[in-house]
Amino acid sequence: MHNILQYSPVIIVVVMYLIQQRIVVTPEQLEKKHREILDDVENKFATLNSVKDLKEQMGDMKEKIDRIYECIIAVK
Repeated sequence: MHNILQYSPVIIVVVMYLIQQRIVVTPEQLEKKHREILDDVENKFATLNSVKDLKEQMGDMKEKIDRIYECIIAVK
């Protein structure tokens, strides 16, 4: 116990420095940052499902364009 009391001012200074420099964060701060990151990712990137749907639509469009070309070529 005597050793802890002897080093307690140093421990307090180190802990205060870590908190002040935001090296140690609270769970509340971590959750807030996590929500911000999720919002940024949602706004900047497409989801896997939307990309798959877009690829399917592009494939359908390609098939329709191919059919139109075939019809145009068949008429000539």
